[in-house]
Amino acid sequence: MKRFPLLLLALALPLAAQNALQRDPGFRTVTQVALVTKNIEASAERWAKLIGVQTPKITTTKPGEEVHMMYQGKPSNARAKLAFIQAGQVTIEIIEPVGAGSAWKKFLDEHGEGVHHIAFHVQSLDNARAQLKAQGYEEIHSGRWEPDSVTSGNGDYVYFDSTKALGLMIELLHEDSKK
Repeated sequence: MKRFPLLLLALALPLAAQNALQRDPGFRTVTQVALVTKNIEASAERWAKLIGVQTPKITTTKPGEEVHMMYQGKPSNARAKLAFIQAGQVTIEIIEPVGAGSAWKKFLDEHGEGVHHIAFHVQSLDNARAQLKAQGYEEIHSGRWEPDSVTSGNGDYVYFDSTKALGLMIELLHEDSKK
């Protein structure tokens, strides 16, 4: 009789392990550090000079409605100017918000210029989202890099508000599979 509870425990452990969320391997490497700025041209020039590279090209995102942007649970038409500088395995992303309705604009209004988020390229966006939600982080901003199309290099991004616990936001990046 004493073995029966141990047998049940032994049988239950594999079931519990199957139900536990597996950590996405993408969380092991920070791939991006993002800064929000009021003047992307000046910030990009300063960062490029510091690192010793050419000043990066600055692009402006498509309107939020075209890239399925959601901010605080509602569609947003916000845009941003972006610049990317490669620094080893990490990309420095510089963001200047254009218009209201984004996590970038809210950060700039409330905190001024500074580090906005770190990003991870994840293998399973659904599982990574579930992992962050299970830790109590709220999804506040999401969208696609480009409108839905068959072009390569497209994918999704999702921001989680982890500022109280971690001091900055977490971004999940997930590329579409190549066709």
